[in-house]
Amino acid sequence: MRLFFRKQEYKVLLYRLFLVYIFYFVARFLFFVYNYDVLEVHSAGAFFKLSYYGLAFDTAAILYVNLLFILLSIVPLRVTTAPWYGKFLMVVYFVTNLVAYALNFVDFIYYKFNFARTTLSVLDVVKNEGNKTAMFFRFMVSYWHVYLLFIVVSLLWIYLYKRVKLPQNQQHLSNKSYYISSAIAFVIIGTLIVGGIRGGDFKKSTRPINLVDASKHVKKMEQADLVLNTTFAFIRTFGNSSFKKVDYEISDEEVKFYIKPIKQYATNVSTKPNIIVIITESMGREYIGAFNKNSGIPNYESYTPFLDSLAQHSLIFPNAFANGAKSIHGMSSVLSGIPSFSDAFTSSSYSNQEIQSLVSVMNDLDYDTSFFHGAPNGSMGFLGFSNILGFDHYYGMEDYGHDDDYDGSWGIWDEPFMQFMKTTLDKKTEPFFSTVFTVSSHEPFNIPEKYDGKFPKGHIDMHEPVGYTDYAFKQFFETAKKEPWFDNTIFVITADHCNQVYYDEYNKVINRRAVPILFYKSDGSLVGTIDELAQQIDIYPTLLDMIGYNKPFRSWGRSLISDDGVEPFVINHNASQYHLQRGNYICTFDGKRATGFYDINDKSLEHNLIASRTPDMDATELACKAFLKDYFERIVDKKLN
Repeated sequence: MRLFFRKQEYKVLLYRLFLVYIFYFVARFLFFVYNYDVLEVHSAGAFFKLSYYGLAFDTAAILYVNLLFILLSIVPLRVTTAPWYGKFLMVVYFVTNLVAYALNFVDFIYYKFNFARTTLSVLDVVKNEGNKTAMFFRFMVSYWHVYLLFIVVSLLWIYLYKRVKLPQNQQHLSNKSYYISSAIAFVIIGTLIVGGIRGGDFKKSTRPINLVDASKHVKKMEQADLVLNTTFAFIRTFGNSSFKKVDYEISDEEVKFYIKPIKQYATNVSTKPNIIVIITESMGREYIGAFNKNSGIPNYESYTPFLDSLAQHSLIFPNAFANGAKSIHGMSSVLSGIPSFSDAFTSSSYSNQEIQSLVSVMNDLDYDTSFFHGAPNGSMGFLGFSNILGFDHYYGMEDYGHDDDYDGSWGIWDEPFMQFMKTTLDKKTEPFFSTVFTVSSHEPFNIPEKYDGKFPKGHIDMHEPVGYTDYAFKQFFETAKKEPWFDNTIFVITADHCNQVYYDEYNKVINRRAVPILFYKSDGSLVGTIDELAQQIDIYPTLLDMIGYNKPFRSWGRSLISDDGVEPFVINHNASQYHLQRGNYICTFDGKRATGFYDINDKSLEHNLIASRTPDMDATELACKAFLKDYFERIVDKKLN
């Protein structure tokens, strides 16, 4: 019996799978070209070396996507070489492959906003948008070159596929020989598929490769995203919720020492000032001059003259960071002190529980609580989460009342919407607690036509809308300071996450989460610069400390104005790993163990010191484990109140 009776069919199958590998390499190359300035890959040799390591992740993605196609190609049926069956196979091949392949093209652009390969979590953002069709066509116009590239590459792929055809209706062996040989080949191919999906490892003791495995092959964390492909990142996050308890050997005493999740302050006298928290869309720390006086960036330029002037009369934190990468991450971090890592807490099945937060505390203190967002009501998932937190009022685009000030993309321009917020607050009984989430400093980087030429264009698209939003702040403060409530109000200004980067300093891995934190009160009681580490989740306990709230409350952050015994730290998630800054070190942590220790000033994570561990390094890893242990236990056990 000739075992490989169907060898021509198998050769064609291998050719077609080989084409997939070729075009995944093309996608990796294009991803590299589009994101060259942030990937820290500066030679052809380094690119090809990382591409070689990427083959394991390409193989897993390709096999996941092509399982049905492979099965239909090797199934022991005589019709596999019939002309109609060949056309059917081609449809299956391209429908599955091109849909999965297109995900890689998304990251040609989106990567610079997210600094990570796109995962399933992106659907949590998109599902809350009511203008998906408009967004799609706007992106098509703005990034036409990416769509064109996808069409050209797809047409070339189809052309090459058709160049090699299946043999027609071979009938050389008996049915018995045909089915035996096909069954043997089926087992061999199936075994290879299993090994390929697992990353080329057949050992039972190892798990299939995951996103974090890409970091094993790189010297700089950014390079891990070149090793990966977006199809793999998307598939491997299906059904993989990160919200699971961890089994670290950490005692309750260690959790209390490193994190102290139950805070209580008795530093200040109890007061009831109004509080306005401004979460600024994409306003990275890079753009604001007041936060870069000691950055050492040559020829630095600021695009926020008003915020720079306000900062001179404010308490500012120039070493502050976001705890997440998306807008909804910023909302949960700032208002409830709950960060998001690989998955958004707000999109998890655990978000619908009673949560102690700034909102719940203010409600208990008889504040009027309100959330303002100029986008269509419900956009970004803010309406749903604001309901969970318990805001008394939600004001969105529908409440604004007319569309003349609609920016055509996201919502009402910042300047008129902040004036709408001001007039709404004028009618409220004090004390009130209000949060506004701005929309204008964002892609597609437009400003109102009447302001064309008013703000510096700068060096990147983001600079001009940053200037516009800064101007919106100025107009808001100028009108608000005329109102009786202004002098009794604490203002907080921060950002949800960062956006486009111009200066190399902010291209460094750690600084990709660098945001401003500013507290202002007109009486001058909040003035100064504190260079200690700060993070979004610190805003919640800091405000409660400021108003003299003296009851115990749940908070993973710390007050930025009192010493509660917790050493300043920052935790977030990037490039498939946790990053914890504390003391003299930055710890990278893969969910099980520390993978690196870096000097606190080594924001690029270039010099791994793990080979010479010190007690301080051990303490930094313990702090990371203590945080994650308490974080997941409280979320899973629904003990966030």
